[in-house]
Amino acid sequence: MPIAMTVALAAGLLTATAPTARAAAGATLPFTSVEAESATTTGMKIGPDHTQGTLASEASGRQAVRLNSGQRVEFTAPRAANALNVAYSVPDSQSGSLNVYVNGTKLAKTIAVTSKYSYVDTGWIAGAKTHHFYDNARLLLGQNVQAGDKVALEATNAQVTVDVADFEQVAGAASQPAGSVSVTSKGADPSGQGDSTQAFRDAIASAQGGVVWIPPGEYRLTSSLSGVQNVTLQGAGSWHSVVRSSRFIDQSSSSGGVHIKDFAVIGEVTERVDSNPDNFVNGSLGPNSSVSGMWLQHLKVGLWLMGNNDNLVVENNRFLDMTADGLNLNGNARGVKVRGNFLRNQGDDALAMWSLNAPDVGSSFENNTITQPNLANGIAIYGGTDITVRNNLISDTNALGSGIAISNQKFMDPFHPLSGTITVDGNTLVRTGAMNPNWNHPMGALRVDSYDSAIEAQVKITNTTITDSPYSAFEFVSGGGRGLAAKNVTVDGATVRNTGTVVVQAETQGAATFRNVTATGVGAAGIYNCPYPANSGPFTLTDGGGNSGWSSTWSDCSTWPQPGQSNPDPDPARNLAKGRPATATGSQDVYTPGKAVDGDANSYWESVNNAFPQSLTIDLGSSEAVRRLVLKLPPSSAWGARTQTVTVLGSTDGSNFSTVVGATGYRFDPATGNTVTVALPGGTALRHLRLSVSANTGWPAGQFSEVEAYPTS
Repeated sequence: MPIAMTVALAAGLLTATAPTARAAAGATLPFTSVEAESATTTGMKIGPDHTQGTLASEASGRQAVRLNSGQRVEFTAPRAANALNVAYSVPDSQSGSLNVYVNGTKLAKTIAVTSKYSYVDTGWIAGAKTHHFYDNARLLLGQNVQAGDKVALEATNAQVTVDVADFEQVAGAASQPAGSVSVTSKGADPSGQGDSTQAFRDAIASAQGGVVWIPPGEYRLTSSLSGVQNVTLQGAGSWHSVVRSSRFIDQSSSSGGVHIKDFAVIGEVTERVDSNPDNFVNGSLGPNSSVSGMWLQHLKVGLWLMGNNDNLVVENNRFLDMTADGLNLNGNARGVKVRGNFLRNQGDDALAMWSLNAPDVGSSFENNTITQPNLANGIAIYGGTDITVRNNLISDTNALGSGIAISNQKFMDPFHPLSGTITVDGNTLVRTGAMNPNWNHPMGALRVDSYDSAIEAQVKITNTTITDSPYSAFEFVSGGGRGLAAKNVTVDGATVRNTGTVVVQAETQGAATFRNVTATGVGAAGIYNCPYPANSGPFTLTDGGGNSGWSSTWSDCSTWPQPGQSNPDPDPARNLAKGRPATATGSQDVYTPGKAVDGDANSYWESVNNAFPQSLTIDLGSSEAVRRLVLKLPPSSAWGARTQTVTVLGSTDGSNFSTVVGATGYRFDPATGNTVTVALPGGTALRHLRLSVSANTGWPAGQFSEVEAYPTS
């Protein structure tokens, strides 16, 4: 089977490797990350933990190192580097610093650490708790370190929890392009003391059709820019040119041709206020624009895009520490490509498309690396037409979210549901999925959600790798609780390793076909198939072949499987039909329907004669996952061989029946015990089992001495 890629977790490095036949998942990054828990420390390792609201649960790898003042964590540099970025947390309302040592020598520079941008509360979001515990701080070391050198961080004046360190070789500052207009020529202050807002506006006005140059330095803007069109804003590199602004561009329209690249925009957003446009870009850059090589940090949202952004390209940027989304295509996005970006510690969906007012069409999220969205999903697609999510690497989702969500949750109107083809290909999900405190049940690593309307689009999920999901791998749900259908889904080519509970978590009616899905280290059972509400209809899993390692079904829909819990059913091979109420369209003489479920193969039900079709219906008492039927006639040789043509139907409410297995001729032969076995599609869930007999070569009636239903194949 095709395997998209493998994930290696070794020596604290998260690396992605792939066969040459496929591109690797995730972005090509200019730095290498090392987990603190893999380093040497005099502090205390915390985690792993997946519990919402804990420090370890928001950490990369769900582990970190806690340092009291004076304690150290020492990393071995994985590469040559002259710069360091550290993800850390300090207790609320505290600040301090990290001393830096290279091969035992203390540097003059320190890394300031603060809780100012952390501990965000969003009480209006159901199920949210205080979150966003971590922050990022960076430092140009002023010297080069080589691979193998020892770089230590020492906490000073505060308890500091260190999560991960990024080692990077930063190039020197770029030179000013010929013919460009420098913001300093218009009076911008590179010391960061003065207000440079008007200087930026004047430079943009002067450079129409050209380049606005942002030299090395730090520039403070006190209000947003607007009227930005037909211009390039370019810096000397994101470590060299820094703009301090919480609202960089805010405009509802633009004629386009805006290109923003190679500088940092770092805000002062400390809380999430959804009515405030505290974003790097709020609104429109216009058609044929681009954003590349940017460092975006401490904002509410990186890019909240509305209006015309046709053919926008957002690539090779860093999004750190937003209080809400990293990027949201908020309707009307056509041909937008978001690729090669790195996103860490977003306070909502890291990347989202939300088809409000007009659909997002033909847009894509490709080859992005996303880690630690601490409220909601790594990638969320809320409606839209012909959307692509390809080759992304997503890890460590925390609360109220999955690694990837494909959803018809509208939030408000007018909303445009999923349509056309939704392509989800080549993605790798590591430790994704979370417990949803509102539903009080888990969310899968990859979720298909018919929240406000049935899934009518063709959803094609291919070449997926899911590793160490704390709960399920694939979830199918109608999050609004109305049991709307999640259908038209194909999962083809997936490798699932060490899922906490189940491979497939089906909680609503619908249908999906699975091919070439292999699983190892399954925590509880292969399939949880319990549609809600109970009478909403079945979720049908079609086995397309090539599947292995997840054939078992969770047997008790009244309980949720817990990570690592085995199936609670003491007898998974029990006959679900034995002794259950049975009815029929008719019966002959004393051969009543109950004889087919009494456990005695010598007694039997016989329908009215010469009146095909005739049916027998058994009430299993509750919705059950049924994988196999055994149909019997009395074993006596007096019952000669015969073929009965039988259709298997199922229902969850006893009124609306659907075909489970079409009309098939089954041969009963006393030489083989007058017994036949009928395999049902994987994960068939039903309460009412109906067998409709349309022909019998041995007698002009339907006949069964026993009908047995089993939850195992």
